[in-house]
Amino acid sequence: MTEQTLTEEPVRTGEPVPAAEPAPVPAEAPGKPRKPRRPLFLGIARWTAAVLVCGGVGTGAALGITAMERTDVPGLATASDGRWEYPRLTLPALPQGAPRPYTDGNDGEIHHADLRKLLLPAPVGATADPKLNGGWAGADSYPALLKESDRGAVKAYLADSALRHVAARGWTTPDGTTTRIHLLRFSSVAFAEDLKDEVTREVFQGDRLPVGVESAKIDTSVQDIDVSDLSVYAYQEEKPYGAEQTRWAYIQAGDTLAVVTQTRKGGTLTVPFQQTVALQAQLLG
Repeated sequence: MTEQTLTEEPVRTGEPVPAAEPAPVPAEAPGKPRKPRRPLFLGIARWTAAVLVCGGVGTGAALGITAMERTDVPGLATASDGRWEYPRLTLPALPQGAPRPYTDGNDGEIHHADLRKLLLPAPVGATADPKLNGGWAGADSYPALLKESDRGAVKAYLADSALRHVAARGWTTPDGTTTRIHLLRFSSVAFAEDLKDEVTREVFQGDRLPVGVESAKIDTSVQDIDVSDLSVYAYQEEKPYGAEQTRWAYIQAGDTLAVVTQTRKGGTLTVPFQQTVALQAQLLG
């Protein structure tokens, strides 16, 4: 195993490395009492996780990589295993004195960083979606991914739940996979958790499904993500499906709920989906 320094070269995967956190200050109080957490950790194996290396108070941090040679992993001694190449990843700067989530002094698990900067960037060679360009998105942006019969209920929840921000990015890679990532930040962890509970509960009732999906099952190809304090739920469209297949995941990270959706003609690919979910989880963790 070798250590890759932080350069402008594209990076792929790695292992989390502990890093110093900024001095804690009181965080904003949750909007309503928190409920017991019921994390279900689903995600990618450790060879597809990014590394968060936090550096400096309010100055941001960089994501390093502890690269594993393909020959070190059974079954990966090949020219390519399907992973995408991402540009150098960095954590955004924080307001002066603001703590990162899951640190002392931030019991509300608040993401003080600019939500847009917490979006996973598009991989190398991807074509960006001009409508989901990594900026702020409207409250209707996420409901638009759902079947029309479910949009009204989700819009009503968002209107009543003190939704603070929505940021989104989308892209299409040369292999034909279209990816959309939405980050929804609420005024407290309780609202984010409530929405996560609702959408995951309704999946098996045939509700809250992406457009074109009639039935779904848990994505059993996704293994535990090694990011503490996060809850990750992954699903895939069941056969028989039409021309495209859809996979999607919910990542609840404190006050923020991330929704990662991938579609591809002929069937979605396991490795890019795992990798995308893992890297987005690392940025929020």
